[in-house]
Amino acid sequence: MAPYLMRVARRGTTINNSALSHSARFIPGALPRGTPSTRADVSGLAPAPPLTATTPLSSAAARCAGRCFSSITSTGKRVGVIPVAATAAVVMGQLSNQSQSQQQQQVRNMASSSTPSSSGRRLNMNNINPHVKAAKYAVRGELAVKSEEYRAYLQGGMTDLPFSEVISANIGNPQQLDQKPITFFRQVLSLLENPVLLEKEDVLIEYLGYKKDVIERAKKLLKVVGSVGAYSASNGVPAIRQSIADFLERRDGFPASQSDIYLSAGASSGVNTLLHVVCQDSNTGILVPIPQYPLYTASLAVLDAHCVEYHLDESKNWGTDLEIIKSSYEAAKAKGIDVRAIVIINPGNPTGASLSESDIRSVIEFARQERLVILADEVYQTNVFIGEFVSFKKVLRTLQKERPNDGFDQVELASLHSVSKGMVGECGHRGGYFELVNFDPDVQQEIYKFVSIMLCAPVIGQCLVDLMVNPPRPGEESYELYKKEYDAIYDGLKERATALHKAFEQMEGVECGSPQGSMYLFPTISLPEKAAEAAKKEGRTPDEFYCLRLLEATGVCVVPGSGFGQREGSLHFRTTFLAPGTEWVGSIVKFHREFMEKYR
Repeated sequence: MAPYLMRVARRGTTINNSALSHSARFIPGALPRGTPSTRADVSGLAPAPPLTATTPLSSAAARCAGRCFSSITSTGKRVGVIPVAATAAVVMGQLSNQSQSQQQQQVRNMASSSTPSSSGRRLNMNNINPHVKAAKYAVRGELAVKSEEYRAYLQGGMTDLPFSEVISANIGNPQQLDQKPITFFRQVLSLLENPVLLEKEDVLIEYLGYKKDVIERAKKLLKVVGSVGAYSASNGVPAIRQSIADFLERRDGFPASQSDIYLSAGASSGVNTLLHVVCQDSNTGILVPIPQYPLYTASLAVLDAHCVEYHLDESKNWGTDLEIIKSSYEAAKAKGIDVRAIVIINPGNPTGASLSESDIRSVIEFARQERLVILADEVYQTNVFIGEFVSFKKVLRTLQKERPNDGFDQVELASLHSVSKGMVGECGHRGGYFELVNFDPDVQQEIYKFVSIMLCAPVIGQCLVDLMVNPPRPGEESYELYKKEYDAIYDGLKERATALHKAFEQMEGVECGSPQGSMYLFPTISLPEKAAEAAKKEGRTPDEFYCLRLLEATGVCVVPGSGFGQREGSLHFRTTFLAPGTEWVGSIVKFHREFMEKYR
């Protein structure tokens, strides 16, 4: 466990505030899973020329000031000042396919740099934390920034681009792409935010369409929360943790304890907490699937720990291959790396793969043999199109029951869930939780201390977690509408996933497995040699080059496979299928055909 955690004073489970304020500076920061996107305000801007293919995003990043950046065209003309909700670290998060050793060397180079800065400020790019600079986060990188420039340009009334809207298929942000909120959830939240409305129940019911069970649920939550504007217990409201425990018992058929559950600001915050505790020092290694969601590699870079890559098997629709995992583990051990945990994303991001129960059993058995902590990222558990979701906890408890003397009660498992995905799609409310299974009680005390440093997860997000795990049930007034909305979202996602997959099947040099789950497809692309040469001239990888040309031609923003990791010599891109309709899919097909002809 990270030694700096031990320096934070505590009395039992109560944080000493003076010690906390002093010790907090020993806790390195970590990148969040996703900074909320902000639509640019272009009111008052003069009409500007469109961005060009040679617009350097590094120029935009270099001109960061406060919450604004300026994009500069190749002729040096100003396009506009666009407010964004991204930090400098995210804007600087350029796409990368560097190996772990290359990244570590980059950190060392940064740390030893003595290059003078022309800035008169105390902080400059030569003296800030080099691990933050080394972290990469492609889903909010160059293409995402450029897509927001295009969006602002269109919102400013310009019509001279080859597309009329920007499709942000780079990130799983459902409501940005017009997924509608679940009515029951939003109605309850509205009453929690403004309880005075409960004084006019007749108006709510007769004129605003609220049901009695909405009002009763809001009253129940207010009773246990008090006010959503007040701090809760550090690990979350006890009654909400009990609701989650009840949900887990219904889901898995095994008991759950609210004392093992920690509410978090989305699953990302939970990942950040767990990695901070697991990673003792720079010799710690974490097994991470490749391709992977870049939260893990970015967070490990910030923590100066080792990302031990294990490749998923694309020939088996991105399934886990135990022999590959073992090989990666043994190679890391041979280098003296202390491999402590294995990350599993199920259903997968960016691949969409959904693991079978037999695969899960194999991973747990391996974790038992090698004494590895399992970090199970299960935020897409309701986004399953083929088969059904099986949780790691259910399989672990089953193995404990079947083989009580084989040590499975010593296998540590942390599983994470979130309101951001599934049919809920409430990314901006930052609600999530993680459950600890078989953890040492003393270690749990340190985890409690760590989450206490952040005080608590957003209470309104905690309430939304309660609604997610305890939605309207058959017979309740709101159930019919809830079921209708939930099913419509699910069916729409499946329809768009199928349409996108069929489109990929038509495209030359593109291969993609059937959509299994989550919100993504991760096709392989084979590009002509001339395209690779053109990419090299721009200092880009071929998949980056392809995705940039796609954005410029269609307004569809996807992420190059190099942003997630991929086998050397292979090319991919990740796209969501969250955007409404299927018309934008046709524009991808048209672009691909013309791109292949141009560079053939």
